[in-house]
Amino acid sequence: MNYTRILIAVLIMAVVTYLPRMLPLAIFKKKIKSRFIRSFLAYVPYAVLAAMTFPEILYSTSNMLSAAAGLLVALILSYFGRGLLTVALSSTAAVFVVEQILTYMGK
Repeated sequence: MNYTRILIAVLIMAVVTYLPRMLPLAIFKKKIKSRFIRSFLAYVPYAVLAAMTFPEILYSTSNMLSAAAGLLVALILSYFGRGLLTVALSSTAAVFVVEQILTYMGK
């Protein structure tokens, strides 16, 4: 193992992780008064999380149909305000049931 290379990689990752957190504090010293910018910044974490998670949901199983079933169950339950544990367990159960049905049917 090349420890110098590992330490350089960790240092670069630390800088890249730290800069996006530190720069807004250094640049924006006053409170942001624009409603548009404040609402934009409030929704950015949710948008980034959705953009990273959504493609993985569709390709997480061997069959796109079972993944779509789990996604549909999760969307419906979360729309009706169910808790995170209920949504996660129900969507997992939906994927399991659809996978079992497809296996039984021979697809």
